[in-house]
Amino acid sequence: MGKIGFLFSGQGAQTIGMGEDLFKNREECKNVFESGENLLNMDILNKMFNGDEETLKKTSIAQPAIVLTSLAAAEALKNEGIECDYSCGLSLGEYTALIHSRVISFEDGIKLVKERGRIMEEAGIKVKGKMAAVLKLKEDKVEELVNRCKEFGIIEVANYNCPGQIVIGGESDPIDKSIEIAKELGGMAIPLKVSGAFHTSLLKEASEEFYNYIEKVKFNEIDEKIYSNLKGNLYVKEDNIKNTLKNHMIKSVYFEKIIRDMISKGVDTFIEIGPGKTLTGFVKKIDRKVKILNVYDIESLNNCMKNIKQI
Repeated sequence: MGKIGFLFSGQGAQTIGMGEDLFKNREECKNVFESGENLLNMDILNKMFNGDEETLKKTSIAQPAIVLTSLAAAEALKNEGIECDYSCGLSLGEYTALIHSRVISFEDGIKLVKERGRIMEEAGIKVKGKMAAVLKLKEDKVEELVNRCKEFGIIEVANYNCPGQIVIGGESDPIDKSIEIAKELGGMAIPLKVSGAFHTSLLKEASEEFYNYIEKVKFNEIDEKIYSNLKGNLYVKEDNIKNTLKNHMIKSVYFEKIIRDMISKGVDTFIEIGPGKTLTGFVKKIDRKVKILNVYDIESLNNCMKNIKQI
């Protein structure tokens, strides 16, 4: 059997009802959700299971909700005897990976994610920014697109997701301009429904504020099987993880590079853990030969276990 890579969901994957099936049917998942709600000191479960899309979409709600759902699903997998050889997350998902691997304690991790969500939501209100997904253009063409739009304001590459999809972020004018210039270059830029220009320098002030919370958190030794979005490679013991997470908020996410490195290290089965199937889609575009599974409810958990046993 080859190696297993866990992929933890990022913001945008949230949906009403996520995690409810796991909560009702698995005691270990229920414990994760209830412990998390107590630490957050908010009625997060009601918002997740019975709330409305607009509320759940708020960064301050979505981030802890997604992390809790992902950790609960990972706990169910652990109870079935499934662990990973390597793990990563898309943006927010990196925090799930760090909590799951006990680099950060569950208590500290949940509280840290709550502050991250709050700070990023406030930054989105204070510093108006936009993001757009650039499709059908290679990296060099996206760089050309960004360079041509810089005269209109701040614009940067935020996410290198997979071949044919790179996300850009920045001020409104250059992002609006990028939509017409992308067409000239043979691609297209689609505005994203997000509350700010995440993973760009527009969040520099927010990252400084967030660092005040990171500084107080105790980080255990890295076990060198977790990938850093910022590096596009594995964390190593020598890394200054607090600085890395501070810069994580304002720098590009190298998701495609991470997946390619996982595959080069022998990962042939990826399990996307948490709501949505966004990361599954990215991995398919990177390499169709690998096996991709999902765990977000009881049915997908059972399907995952069935497939794992067949490998």
